[in-house]
Amino acid sequence: MTATPAPPDGGARTHDLVVIGAGPAGIAAASTAAKLGLSCVVLDEQPAAGGQIWRNVATASPARRALLGPDYAAGRAPVDALAASGAEFLAGALAWDVARDLTVTALRDGRAFQVRAPQLIAATGALERASPVPGWTLPGVMNAGAVQVAMKSGGAVPSGRVVLAGGGPLLLLVVCQLLDAGVEVAAIVETSPADNRRRALAHLPRALRAWPVLSKGLSMIRRLRGARVPWFRHATGVAVLGSERAEGLSFDAGGRARRVYADLVLLHHGVIPNTQLPRLLRVEHAWSDAQLAWHVVVDAHGQTSLAGFRVAGDGAAIDGALGAQAAGALAALGAAHALGRIDDAELARRSAPLALALERERSVRPFLDALYRPPRFVTEPVDDTIVCRCEEVTAERVREMARLGCEGPNQAKFFSRCGMGPCQGRVCGGVVTQLLAAELGRAPGSVGAFRIRAPLKPVP
Repeated sequence: MTATPAPPDGGARTHDLVVIGAGPAGIAAASTAAKLGLSCVVLDEQPAAGGQIWRNVATASPARRALLGPDYAAGRAPVDALAASGAEFLAGALAWDVARDLTVTALRDGRAFQVRAPQLIAATGALERASPVPGWTLPGVMNAGAVQVAMKSGGAVPSGRVVLAGGGPLLLLVVCQLLDAGVEVAAIVETSPADNRRRALAHLPRALRAWPVLSKGLSMIRRLRGARVPWFRHATGVAVLGSERAEGLSFDAGGRARRVYADLVLLHHGVIPNTQLPRLLRVEHAWSDAQLAWHVVVDAHGQTSLAGFRVAGDGAAIDGALGAQAAGALAALGAAHALGRIDDAELARRSAPLALALERERSVRPFLDALYRPPRFVTEPVDDTIVCRCEEVTAERVREMARLGCEGPNQAKFFSRCGMGPCQGRVCGGVVTQLLAAELGRAPGSVGAFRIRAPLKPVP
């Protein structure tokens, strides 16, 4: 990739490298950069390093670490390594604007401040894909990942009966964790279409290179079968029961209409890259039909189409925690090389094992992407389903906008305010793109995405 020239220096340099995000990719990037002698600062919204996957791991009790599993507990070592690396870590810092000269404006303890470096690595991680089914906005409906955050943050677990719907490794993991915590799981309603298995088999030989990942999945499946949790496969017509709050799920499975009553409904249809910051900087993106999401176009060291701006980890494309660690370290090496701290030979030597590790983690992605590809009723929901929660815009309204001549998400804002709420399309953006593409008979990549403006998140 050929990077575009950076704009003229617009502010005082405060560091060699700024890293936004302290999850697996950000921690690896900062730790690697600090070892190479770069002056590095890490900004993260959370009160401690770890990101979503290792949230609170440094202070979690042994019982909580045991409940959340070895992959969670493994985050303690990288978090401790960051603390010992010499990199400056600013916890509770919300980066709400980044200029094209890479000046970062952030908020911490109620005060705004700026940092600037010639190299910036965005390690902003992933978002749970929206699951817009009828009733998904009712009280008592949550994303499965939100429950996991509650367990990591304070050991909180849901009370009453819980039903989970969707598909993907995280869904299986959350079910296992809930069972281990003593929660009553009413049912698993898997929505992955039956054809997914056939498509996934073509990718199985390559996936065997990442056998430990597959082995974990098989272990979770055995655990759930042993617990005799009702498990419905290839469900369609999923809708949340209830008028004032969620009372369970209705769906079709096995040729029958079914209902499962529960106090809490958890939805999950995989994760997608959080591309809000790259969108703000107008760097090149590409639509991935495999992951049904936008990917940031980067080179082997995370360099985007804006010189000095790099994206690493699941914020660029979904590769998992181990892949994110390798990508973060590679991005830091690229930054060090751009700053003249290491030469071409040193860059190649240090990058080779990391690139191999990243490729090994990526080898399983085509299999998982095919196996857990979300159903069409999630990516192109039925007409009366709310798509944009902030502005209460339905799928029918989005389709109507296309018929009236709206050719992309940004025009949709003028037609309906869709995507103009506090989340700036973070939740609804992918669905709006796919709805418009389907109605217009075009590829999602040609329809485009919402244009993002500062502030990235609401600030006082």
